[in-house]
Amino acid sequence: MPFGLAEPAVGEKGRTSAFHGFAGARGWAMISVMLAIIWHSRTGAARALAEAAHVASKGRSRLLPAELVQAADLLAVSGYLLVCPENLGTMSGAMKEFFDRNYYPLLGRVEGRPYASIISAGTDGQGAQAQLDRIVTGWRLRRVAEPMIVNLGAQTPEAILAPKIVPSSALVAAANLGAAIAEGIAMGVF
Repeated sequence: MPFGLAEPAVGEKGRTSAFHGFAGARGWAMISVMLAIIWHSRTGAARALAEAAHVASKGRSRLLPAELVQAADLLAVSGYLLVCPENLGTMSGAMKEFFDRNYYPLLGRVEGRPYASIISAGTDGQGAQAQLDRIVTGWRLRRVAEPMIVNLGAQTPEAILAPKIVPSSALVAAANLGAAIAEGIAMGVF
């Protein structure tokens, strides 16, 4: 079937404009927002990293606070960047609750989609990363970049609870990751 310019039909439920201007047969639609950047932050570090990735994606991502994300948001995109802090050796409770809320509605519906992760941590970050990877294994997502763990060195209760200033090198790395995933999705690499 020949391809034509996409024009959403009036009243046609579920149809979206194609992101590159082409669409196939009636009722078929491409995903318009390609990357969901899902984040949770208590002290600002994970949020700053997520925002850096979002800005660098040049309009090809949607920045979503973990507590607001629904299954429909995840089905409407082609890939995921998951950004959260490590708290007490695991991912933050709000990020875990995001997975609890959306896990079963997405089983069997997102296999093979690309994902990457950014963890802001006081020291190690490996516990949160391992937990995140175990969960998305059930969705059968495909990791497309090495985990990014930003160690901020917070060791005292005061330092742990204080607002964080993320080093510019980490913000640049997060931006590069967001841009690379968005570009890879757009080019069909993932």
